Amino acid sequence: MTTPHNAAEDAAVLIIGAGPAGLSLAVELGSQGHKCIVVERHDRVGYAPRAKTTNVRTRELMRRWGIADRLAAESPFGVDYPSNVVFATRMGGRELQRFPNGFNCNPARDDRYSEHAQWIPQYKVEAVLKSRASEMPSVDIRFGTELKEFRDHGDHVSATLRNVATGAETTVNAAYLVGADGARSTVREKLGIKMSGTSPLSENHNIIFRAPGLAERHKLGPAVMYWLVNEEVPSVISPLDTGDRWTFGCPKLLDASSDPATLIRLALGFDIDIDILSRDEWTAHQLIADKYSAGRTFLIGDACHLHPPYGGYGMNMGVGDALDLGWKLSAVLSGWGGEKLLTSYEIERRQVHERVISESVANHAFTSRKLVVPGMEEDSAAGDAIRAELSQMLADTKHREFYTLGVTLGSRYRESPVLAGETSAAGDAPDSTDYTPLARAGCLAPHAWLNDNTEDRSIGASLYDHFEPRGFTLLITRQEAAAAAATVVDAASEQGIPLKLLSPGLPALSELYGCDYALIRPDQYIAWCGNSIDDAFDLLARVTGKSLEAVA
Repeated sequence: MTTPHNAAEDAAVLIIGAGPAGLSLAVELGSQGHKCIVVERHDRVGYAPRAKTTNVRTRELMRRWGIADRLAAESPFGVDYPSNVVFATRMGGRELQRFPNGFNCNPARDDRYSEHAQWIPQYKVEAVLKSRASEMPSVDIRFGTELKEFRDHGDHVSATLRNVATGAETTVNAAYLVGADGARSTVREKLGIKMSGTSPLSENHNIIFRAPGLAERHKLGPAVMYWLVNEEVPSVISPLDTGDRWTFGCPKLLDASSDPATLIRLALGFDIDIDILSRDEWTAHQLIADKYSAGRTFLIGDACHLHPPYGGYGMNMGVGDALDLGWKLSAVLSGWGGEKLLTSYEIERRQVHERVISESVANHAFTSRKLVVPGMEEDSAAGDAIRAELSQMLADTKHREFYTLGVTLGSRYRESPVLAGETSAAGDAPDSTDYTPLARAGCLAPHAWLNDNTEDRSIGASLYDHFEPRGFTLLITRQEAAAAAATVVDAASEQGIPLKLLSPGLPALSELYGCDYALIRPDQYIAWCGNSIDDAFDLLARVTGKSLEAVA
C-alpha cells in the first residue's frame, strides 16, 4: 500500500536527530516503505560511549529488524564475554560483591525472550542502525544538517534545514516531524514544551582512556563494570572496546587543571601507563516532558524523558519509543490506522517512562560515592566486619539495577484508547527484577520457542519470528479454535488492515496464554485476548485507532 501523503511533500516523516532513537524510527518506517529524511547536526563519531547496555527488549527489536546478528558481530569482546558486575575497594584491592550475568547478556537460549542483552558501546549500535537504514531506498540520512525553523500547516509540516558547513538552507515538507534530538532538543524548545521534575540530581565526570595490559593486571576477573568503592576515588571502570580502551566515571571530582590519569591510577590501586582519549562532564536528571506532541510533531527518546543511567534504560527507552510511534505512524500513513493510534503514543509510553524514571532514581540512591563506609579498606578485624556488612548491603540494594527483566519485559500499558478487553489491574504491579509473562491487553506477548532444540536460536525458532511486523497477528493457541477466526479475517479485509493468522500447533501455548486467541500488534504487544470473538469489526476498529463512526 502506498503512503498517502501530499505529492508536494518531500517525505512522509522528517526525523530530527540520528542517535539510536532517530535511526530506529527510520529503520521502522523504512522497512515499511515510507519515505523519511533524517537530519543530524553532528557527525556522531568518536569514542564517547554514552550507553553501553543494549538490553533484552532492544535486542528483540533488532531481531525484528533483521540486524541482531550484525550487532552481535560488532561486540568488541564477543557475546560470550561474561557480563559480571564486580564491586571492589579498588581494581587492585579487595572484592566486595559480584553479580553474575548482569542484564541477562548470556547468549544461551532462554524461554522468556528471543534475544539476550549485549554489552556494546552506543557508537557501535548507532553504526549498525545507520547501516541498516542506509540500505533502505526510502530513507535519506543527512549529517551536518540542522533544523532552523518549522511550521505546522494542519495537513503537513514545513521545515527549514541548514547545512552547517555552507550555511545553505533548504525547505522540506513532510506529513509529520519527529524530534529525536536529545536532551537539549531544538524541536521541544521550539514547541515550547517544558520538562518537569528534578535537576540536577548529580554532577559527574566521564573519561575514556587507554591502558595497555589493564585487563590482565588485576585479579577480579572479566566483568562489564567494576564499581570501586573507596574514600578517595569512588568510581566505576568498564571495558569499552578493543585496543585496551576503558571508561572511567566518577562524581565531579576533577577541575580543568587536574590530571585525570593520576586519579584513575589512585582508583586502580596500582601504577600503569594511561593515555587519556577524552573527558567530559554530564548531569543526572529526573525530568519528563509535559507533553510529547503538538499537532503533527512528536518527541521521542531523551527529547521527552531524562533519568540517571543506573539500570541501563536510557538508550533502550528511546528505541522502544521509536518502535511504538513508528508502527503507529506507518499505520496512519498507510491508511489503515486512525488518529487515536497517534494519541495513544504518549498515553502508552508515558506509563513506561514514569516507571523507568522511578527505577533509575532509586538506583541512583546507591552510587559508588554513597556506598563508601569509613574504615572499609582497613587491614584489620574491624575492616573485615565493615566489608562483610557492606557486601550484604550491596546484595540487598544493587540487585535491582543489574537484573531488570521485570521492567524491560514486564512494563505494561494499563490505559490506552487502542487496547480492548481486560488489561492488567493497577494493583498487580510487576516486580522490577523478576519477569512473569502475562497474556493481557497491554502486556508484551509471552514468548515461546517452537522447538525443543535448546541450542537453536535461529530465525524461525522463536514465536516472535512469525508475528506480522507490518500489521496485526491473530495468534490461535488451540488448533480447534481456528475455524472461528474467519470473522476476523473478513473484518480486517473490509477495513484494509494487514492481518496474519498464526496457529503454531504448540500445546504449551494454550497454557502460556490462558486463552484461545491473542491479537498481537506490530510491536509484539497484545491488543486483545480472549476465548471468543464477538464483534471482530468493532474490535479491529478500536485497536487500530479508528472511531466506529468513521469505519461503519
